[in-house]
Amino acid sequence: MKVGCPVCGASAVRPYRVVEGYQYYECEVCDSLFIDPNVIAEMDAGRPIRAYDQAYWAAESKESRERSFGPALSRVAETLLYARLPVRRFLDIGTGPGFLLDALSTYLPVSRDMFWGIEQFPPEQHTKHPNYTIGALSDLPGTFQAGVCIEVIEHLTPAMLRGLTAALAPKSEPNSIYLFNTGLSSFVKKENLHYLDPVRRGHIVSWGLAGLARLFEEQDFRVTPLPGKSWAFVAEYRPTPSDIPFDQRIWHPVEANKKILHDPVMGSHMFVVGIDTARAYR
Repeated sequence: MKVGCPVCGASAVRPYRVVEGYQYYECEVCDSLFIDPNVIAEMDAGRPIRAYDQAYWAAESKESRERSFGPALSRVAETLLYARLPVRRFLDIGTGPGFLLDALSTYLPVSRDMFWGIEQFPPEQHTKHPNYTIGALSDLPGTFQAGVCIEVIEHLTPAMLRGLTAALAPKSEPNSIYLFNTGLSSFVKKENLHYLDPVRRGHIVSWGLAGLARLFEEQDFRVTPLPGKSWAFVAEYRPTPSDIPFDQRIWHPVEANKKILHDPVMGSHMFVVGIDTARAYR
């Protein structure tokens, strides 16, 4: 059987490895790793390997909360420093139980109302934050200037990710920026082979940066890798040229965004976290 890459369409594809009985393939063109395209077709038809039901959330909630009150806060802080426009509304895409909204309410209480979360498959127990929204991106009002998407797109087929970017584009403004936290193919190959996990966690794709760049460009997003972070990248919507190199943006943040990270109640903790996490892992 001839296999083509569902990410970029290339025919230069070879078997990568078998995980829990599922064959994964590697694209030699866009560097993505993906589960058997027949499985991907089944998922696109509404028949997933792993249902995101209450049993899933019962297994994942503890880890989700730990991540939200730890690394995810760092991702939010550095995203605010990278942003090239004042951030009035910040979105957590695929927020799950909404623990990140709760964490941000704790660490940036004065700015609590600017943070939003969207979730299509909510657990029964979730945050009471007023901006927690159940549904699709298209259900959200207004536009967003920044956001994060933490441990989500490894669960999505290429068609699903295309749908996400198509829905995110009209919710964005020129220079809106989103940080995606996901185990890229270089991370899987060099650091964590077990990240591919189709049955328990539903990880069916490990994206290559070349594949992501091509896919996001279809909706006018520019993908930028983060130095040293083989598990994250940023996507900016219709970015304008800048004289400041990306890795120097943290030293020239938009003043309004810097002010968000200097919370009158909690102090400058989140600003320091953002600076340090942006410089880490290099």
